[in-house]
Formats: sequence, structure tokens, C-alpha cells
Amino acid sequence: MKVELGDLSAFVAVARAGGFREAARALDASASGLSEAVRRLETRLGVRLLNRTTRSVAPTEAGQSLLARLDPVLSEIDAALDVVNGFRDRPTGTLRLNVPLSAARLVLPKIVPRFLQAYPEIRLEVVADESFVDVLAAGCDAGIRYEEKLEQDMIAVPIGPRRQRMAAAASPAWLARHGAPAHPRDLAPGDCIRARFSSGAMIQWVFERNGETMTIDPNGQLLVQVGGAIDLALDAAVAGLGVVYLFEDWLAPYVARGELQPVLEEWWPRFSGPYLYYPGRRLVPAPLRAFVDFIRTDAGMDGGAEKKS
Repeated sequence: MKVELGDLSAFVAVARAGGFREAARALDASASGLSEAVRRLETRLGVRLLNRTTRSVAPTEAGQSLLARLDPVLSEIDAALDVVNGFRDRPTGTLRLNVPLSAARLVLPKIVPRFLQAYPEIRLEVVADESFVDVLAAGCDAGIRYEEKLEQDMIAVPIGPRRQRMAAAASPAWLARHGAPAHPRDLAPGDCIRARFSSGAMIQWVFERNGETMTIDPNGQLLVQVGGAIDLALDAAVAGLGVVYLFEDWLAPYVARGELQPVLEEWWPRFSGPYLYYPGRRLVPAPLRAFVDFIRTDAGMDGGAEKKS
């Protein structure tokens, strides 16, 4: 059975995007052309691959099975063709990164502008996602995660600061009303602003001092989901609603402006910095290799050698 590679690619693009128009925008192609390619593929296979309604497009059971097998194959083909890119003076193409919001806010702003200035023919797409996704299944070339969240069989490259701290802070008004807590256990009955992941798991408040570690499950009126709602948590803390617990670098501008004051600073726990990670069992696309080389050699980054996770 002869099937055109372009028709297979069109099906994968539409299935990933969830629609013909969305896929057409991503590929800079026509929706009618993609629709014809998918219809031609379905005719040759003799099975419907996509269920189409006026509002959505979703793979059928047969389509899901085909997509699961095609995704890695087409990714390898793209990577193989991209080897030629390495022979150019300047790599071209698109680099797609899947990162947590903390990396988008605290790590990438110090890297991305200079990287794109150094490689003007590379296009960078960044998806901020707090769930721990398969980067290839998500259509991305690489991701940023912390060491304990790295997937298996990945190459991991240090990116950004190598040591960070979690920090607690409250507004001067809140501290004037309640007083500064002297010990983490003083937070348990207090007004604390909590956060949880999209999975529903709560972010634990961990404190360390002189070898002692304490995990606190404090109370509070406000609970936000990690992501865009973190801004609401910070605004609420500035307004005097309670104590907030986040990355030290995230709180630093608020502390510098006097809107928040550190709480229990001698108890703030340290942890290792994030890693850029990508699959180790495939050819590395030229834009990703350029990015890896950039973060490893950039004078502003405290990087290091690649490692297997």
C-alpha cells in the first residue's frame, strides 16, 4: 500500500493541533490542503482517522493508534533531515521548549534575547506547562525541569542558577498585625497563601536549619493553581492577606521594593537548579544543538557537562 509521507505528516499535524485551521496556522499551509491530504490518507487506508464536527477534530481509535506509532517515526525523520542543517554557517529552523512557569519567568529572560540575537534564523517557541509531559508527545524538542522531575533516558544540561532557595515572605502590614513567626510551626495556624499543581498535589512548605527539616501544611483563605494564578497569590500577599512561599528569585523584586519582607529566612531550604533535558535516543536538531552549546558556553551561565538522567 503506497502512502505519501506528506499525507501522514498532515494527519499528525491536524491530530496534534486539534483542528485543520490550527494545524494550517502552525505549518503556514492551507486548511483545505490539509483536509484533502487527510481525506486521501483515509481513502487509501480504508478507515476513518479523524472524527470531525463543526467545533472540533479528534482522532478515532484507529487514528490514535496510528498517531502513537507515527509521532516518534516522523520526529526521527525530521531530525535526520536536520543533520544537513548542521553544515550551514547559521542553523535555521524552529526550537520548541516545554518549561514550567518559574523557568519562563526566572531563567529564560536572561538567556533568550541573547540566544536569538546570536542565531537570527532560529525561531523559538516556548510553552509554559506545569504538568510533567512527554516533551516529544507534546510536540517539543526539549524541556526544562528540576532534577527530581527529569524523565528517564534523557540528556540533562544545567541551565540557569545552580543553587536556589524556596522563600517565605509577608507584607509589612501583615507582620505588624501578626508579628514575625519565630519558627515554621508558627505558620500552621496562620494566614498562608497556598498553591497546588494542576494534578491537584499541594506544594509542600519545607524548611531546613542546622540539619533539621520540617514540612508544614499551613492554613489560609486563598488557594491558587501553579501557573498564571501565582500573580494573584503575590498580589494577595502584598495586600496583607498572608504569608506566601515561592522561589526566592520570584519574591526578590517585591522584597527590594519593600512590598514584602522575608519570613524565617534562616530556614529557607536550598535545592539544585533546573536542567534543560531532551531525548538521548534521537538525532539532535540543529536549533536545539545550538541552544545547548549556547547555554554551556555562555559566560553568564553556570553550566556544566551533559549527563544522563
